Amino acid sequence: MADFDDDTHPEPNGDLTLQTIAMPADTNADGDIFGGWLMSQMDMAGGICAAIRAEGRVSTVAVDGMVFLTPVRVGDVVSCYTEILEVGRSSIRIAVEVWTNVQEDPMKVTEGEFVFVAIDDNRRTRIVPED
Repeated sequence: MADFDDDTHPEPNGDLTLQTIAMPADTNADGDIFGGWLMSQMDMAGGICAAIRAEGRVSTVAVDGMVFLTPVRVGDVVSCYTEILEVGRSSIRIAVEVWTNVQEDPMKVTEGEFVFVAIDDNRRTRIVPED
């Protein structure tokens, strides 16, 4: 598992993989962005990273260590950063961090680890090519 507790530097770990804006349709009754919406953005970012590394189709098989640190507000620019932690025979474990720019200061709002498996056109597990 990645060391998510190392917040001594105000910069994301990994590569910017996906960026979007939190919209009113994505809010809960209190006006904050749904955690599930954030998780779906993270899954997409992790999937992009995994598909590039796997050189093809992947599927999410697990989410570990999900931590929501602070609420996201409507209008926040949501940036998902990914870092490959481990590549197995058919799986890829990826750390995903989500950051927003709140009043010009970057802030990490959530993080988690996603595991993807490489699959073929028949949706069967396949080997991840060598790097």
